Amino acid sequence: MTEKNHTMLPEFFLLGFSDLRDLQGPLFWVVLLVYLITLLDHSLIIILTQASPALHSPMYFFLRHLSMVEILYTTTIVPRTLADLAFSFPRVISFQGCVAQMYVFIVLGISECCLLTAMAYDRYAAICRPLHYSTLMSQQACMVMVATSWLMGIITATTHSSLIFTLPFPAHPVIPHFLCDILPVLRLASTGKRKSEISVMAATVVFIMVPFSLIVTSYACILSAILTITSTQSRQKVFSTCSSHLLVVSLFFGTATITYIQPQAGSSVIRDRVLSLFYTVITPMLNPIIYTLRNKEVTGALQHMMKRQVLS
Repeated sequence: MTEKNHTMLPEFFLLGFSDLRDLQGPLFWVVLLVYLITLLDHSLIIILTQASPALHSPMYFFLRHLSMVEILYTTTIVPRTLADLAFSFPRVISFQGCVAQMYVFIVLGISECCLLTAMAYDRYAAICRPLHYSTLMSQQACMVMVATSWLMGIITATTHSSLIFTLPFPAHPVIPHFLCDILPVLRLASTGKRKSEISVMAATVVFIMVPFSLIVTSYACILSAILTITSTQSRQKVFSTCSSHLLVVSLFFGTATITYIQPQAGSSVIRDRVLSLFYTVITPMLNPIIYTLRNKEVTGALQHMMKRQVLS
């Protein structure tokens, strides 16, 4: 009975970067620095959008929730990755721990995907339907969009986890990755993985491509509206309000598409790890910088808060 239970609930070994020992030390400090910057940047955005009355609009409401998601998203992955980088051998993660990490990772990833879609719709409503903006983007509508984002994440994570972790695995499978990601774990299954892989890939395509298609549609309408504006200055102002979001969308969906929507034969272990490191560590740090660098409202709110702190 003990052996049977052990087989049903195997311990996974995360390879991490133990096969690249010369890089582990430098990578540890780089990941730690980026993680601390990420926490600082997103915490600052949450504080600013909550404290400043000038930032109490739907766009910054979504941005605040996006920052909350990304703090949780990186915290699900990075602390364990840092612990693994401190050692030069594969680290054990329990079956339950692997399930929990993947589940939370998927919930937050899909939630971020949906929030980016909601932000695109917000820009569409503001630019293409300004007279109906207050109705379309009411507080209740924004709350429903955020709740839907979390619900879609939970549904997707439950579906993926049920498909993957009911498959039989070897007693001591080694995951050639630094986290329990979908495809690396799925490829370790002993039997039945082909059907599950197709189901998981189909679900991934739906939950990546459908939101991306909605974002593209929103920005196609926005572009059409921009082209009807005769003033060059007004056109540039409208475009600047959307460019930051477009860049964040490109980073998120670009890496997600390359990572998850690809044939197994064309995948590379090293490339998968590099891409995963990029979208779990680097991208969350870049997003708040992209949103605030050209945003006068955010920089103005930050300067006002700093002056208030100095005067107090």
